[in-house]
Amino acid sequence: MKKSVLNTIQKHLDGDFALEKPKDLSFGHYATPAAFSLAKVHRKSPMIIAEELAKKFEDEAIFTKVDALKGYLNFKLSDTFLDTKATEAILNEAEFAKGDKSGTILLEYVSANPTGPLHIGHARGAVFGDTLYKIGKHLGYDITAEYYVNDAGNQIRLLGLSIFLAGRDKFTDLEVSWPEEFYRGEYIYDLAEVAKEALGTEIFEDEKNIETLSEWGKEKMLDLIRQNLADANITFDTFVSEKALFEKWEDTFAKLKEHGAVYEKDGKVWLKSTEKGDEKDRVIVREDGRPTYLAGDIIYHNEKFERGYDHYINIWGADHHGYIARVKAAVAFLGYDPEKLEVILSQMVALLKGGEPYKMSKRAGNFILMSDVVEEVGAEALRFIFLTKKSDTHLEFDVDMLKTEDSSNPIYYIQYAHARINQVFEKAGKDPHEVVQTKLEELDEDAQNLLFSALLLPEVLEDAFESRQLQKLTDYLKSLAALYHQFYNKHKIVGTKNEDKLLKLSAMVAVTLRTGLKLMGIEAKYKM
Repeated sequence: MKKSVLNTIQKHLDGDFALEKPKDLSFGHYATPAAFSLAKVHRKSPMIIAEELAKKFEDEAIFTKVDALKGYLNFKLSDTFLDTKATEAILNEAEFAKGDKSGTILLEYVSANPTGPLHIGHARGAVFGDTLYKIGKHLGYDITAEYYVNDAGNQIRLLGLSIFLAGRDKFTDLEVSWPEEFYRGEYIYDLAEVAKEALGTEIFEDEKNIETLSEWGKEKMLDLIRQNLADANITFDTFVSEKALFEKWEDTFAKLKEHGAVYEKDGKVWLKSTEKGDEKDRVIVREDGRPTYLAGDIIYHNEKFERGYDHYINIWGADHHGYIARVKAAVAFLGYDPEKLEVILSQMVALLKGGEPYKMSKRAGNFILMSDVVEEVGAEALRFIFLTKKSDTHLEFDVDMLKTEDSSNPIYYIQYAHARINQVFEKAGKDPHEVVQTKLEELDEDAQNLLFSALLLPEVLEDAFESRQLQKLTDYLKSLAALYHQFYNKHKIVGTKNEDKLLKLSAMVAVTLRTGLKLMGIEAKYKM
């Protein structure tokens, strides 16, 4: 809709101009301050220029009125234009709000170590990433969703050691010497029990089997992580193994040396990351010759950029903030444009239940399991609440709020609006396609404002995606649901002379609610 308005205005205005939405729709659906910038060029009052410009739009069918007000041009869309857009949306719901964006994006998110189940912090990045992926694809981008499996390094051996010790403790009479560092939680004992069934008790008798248990445990954890994600309606296109990528370390290291990116000092190899804006240089090879954690990231990002995407997005936990500069420095040294790499930070979540801190999971140690919260409130409520704030801001919510059945629970309020529309159609004994050709003309102000609001989804989606502020979509759906509830309570629909018009209007609202919810991984409810 906005694109049609922009194209029409562009025919009469030279140069760039901003298009705004007045807070009071009685002034118009859109407005532009273009006359103010033109005033400097033509040396006239903005009010005079606005009056002159308004006359140019008198024959444009898309507008029913174009007014000049205090230097602003206000555009009121015609009922015919709004009706055409509504008809198209109802008849072609799958295409509604789709964009024509182009470009390839590699979107990496979650990438939690496969050493334990996903916790509630992982869940926030997972939901944000999956929703960004869904919206981006809807807008036309060619996006790949990728999970980077951190399966190299000491943490995987530590997983195998933890399973080994738990199995030895539970299923043998052999002595157990617990180290300072190992993975705690009942899930380790659960894994040991499964390992005993699959591999036999003898697997816990010889320390040489720790490596076998490490690989076996990693695969079991990846299976569990995939299940945790699937339970929240999250899937990935590709999984990339850090361990497999380390086969490319020599080639990547040679590339860094070729570009003068490294030096040796104190028996270590350092990346000259300060030359690219980092606060200090970083070690990439230890004294004993083992590559560091950063080396793994460098290999991975080199491999990413070799694939030739237009843009790369990483969603990391907020605790990884310090890694941004060093990874971008490596990307630059490898000969790529670091501006193509975008890092979005995801803050942790504080969970309450009945006003008190949510209990930590005994199964997992000292953190809250994603699966526990999904089981308690459902994947859809969890997804919605995680999208209500910018990903880099603190989020706190009470799970009991998500169980209430009133306007204090935003997802319930939106779902109820959709179910209410279905109920209206059932009461009228009609189907949306029976009223789709009804002309939405001579609507009162409430109806026209509701129709306009329901047609704003395309620009809301584009704004939410491009600004990476997905809460703009949740805010919009809450606002639209509230508008519909107010309209329903104020206006009788079934049995009135305008029944078919108001049913079509309701159908348009339902299409928007369904589409918006679907792009958040939520299925609209028809009965509540």
